[in-house]
Amino acid sequence: MSIFEAGMLVCFGISWPIAAYKTYRCKCVQGKSIHFSYLILAGYICGILHKLIYSFDIVILLYIANMMFLITDMCLFYRYKNNPAPVTERISDK
Repeated sequence: MSIFEAGMLVCFGISWPIAAYKTYRCKCVQGKSIHFSYLILAGYICGILHKLIYSFDIVILLYIANMMFLITDMCLFYRYKNNPAPVTERISDK
């Protein structure tokens, strides 16, 4: 097991639930790229396959957890993709 690989996955693992929560809370996805999410998903799948084929260890659970959080965020993207961005009032408009 590589401590650096696990560290990277933990950092990503913290980021995905936060991103999904923010999407759920504001119910908008403006500025998010679903294509980027698919690219990250492909990376997680490659990481899982590498663990299954070449070096199976406990880190595979981090890959799977991250992939599930990412898929949750992607589902929220499709749910809210047609919602308009929230309007914010600028200071100069006052």
